[in-house]
Amino acid sequence: MTRSCGTIRVGVGGWTFEPWRGVFYPRGLPQAEELAFASRRLTSIEINGTFYRTQTPATFRRWAGETPDGFVFAIKGPRVVTHRRELGQAGDSLKRFFDSGVLELGDRLGPVLWQFPPTTKFDEAEFGAFLELLPQEMDGRRLRHAVEVRHASFCVPSFPALLRRFGIAVVFSEHATYPAIADLTGDFVYARLQKGEDSIETGYPPPALDAWAARLRLWAEGGEPDDLPRIEKTERPAAKPRDVFAYLIHEGKVRAPAAAMALLQRLSA
Repeated sequence: MTRSCGTIRVGVGGWTFEPWRGVFYPRGLPQAEELAFASRRLTSIEINGTFYRTQTPATFRRWAGETPDGFVFAIKGPRVVTHRRELGQAGDSLKRFFDSGVLELGDRLGPVLWQFPPTTKFDEAEFGAFLELLPQEMDGRRLRHAVEVRHASFCVPSFPALLRRFGIAVVFSEHATYPAIADLTGDFVYARLQKGEDSIETGYPPPALDAWAARLRLWAEGGEPDDLPRIEKTERPAAKPRDVFAYLIHEGKVRAPAAAMALLQRLSA
């Protein structure tokens, strides 16, 4: 039976953040129990630690074991891969990353996020060489990849066309300065919502949360929001259900979990 709607998961970036203690986490909750707590109130979390350092198979197994069925992590690829001049030479670093035990997350493994710095400009040949290196499967398991770019030079039709060749999603970044690219280039959607405010109890005002809930539903059903910018104005991929991953991440981020929970509440209504 064909699904009529993809799965929508909503979360935050990381789970270890001191200002959340006493705000999101109950006072006195042991730090070792924070992931278990967060994963039962959110449906996904971006793992940040993998961006900075190599983890171990035992760590990935522990993280998976602390989360409930149905919960999924997005995992950030390491900066030694993305923060380099010659992206096509990242093969050894990519191998070390995937050999570190990523698959130990089991069914908790969601998309891999490749986050590029604002200094990286679009070079079609170089970026294409990088995409060629990304494994589409490991040990019989299909892998999903998403790329987040932060330089305006990527806002050209050849960029989403390149991603579409490899079936890789472009991250939609709701941000004050990063380019916002809502083109559908993979079979899932990855959004990072970065305009929340800690002065608002739910991070975003209610009308903004209502609007985002509607967009996430539309993506999951196979549609495209008309109010988000796309590079390719005429190219429309086939409408089909897509899984959607949305992460509430902003500068102060104290209210990010509240924003994510408020969005989940709207989606479950």
